[in-house]
Amino acid sequence: MVRLPEPGARVVVRYLLPTGQATDALGELLSADEEAVVVDGKRGVERIRRVDIVAAKPVPPPPAPRIRRPAPDA
Repeated sequence: MVRLPEPGARVVVRYLLPTGQATDALGELLSADEEAVVVDGKRGVERIRRVDIVAAKPVPPPPAPRIRRPAPDA
């Protein structure tokens, strides 16, 4: 079984789709139990069955947004 940090941490979870392809869920870990984990990311809240998880790990916070500078006049 893959070990996860405590809920509230930012995580990436790699899991298998029904087609057999792998995909990732990146976001805040809302909950985790023996059956499933729930991640709130850009695609919304995803409930992922534990049996489908290939790997998971905590990740650092997202970088701060970049400041856009106006283009110099030509």
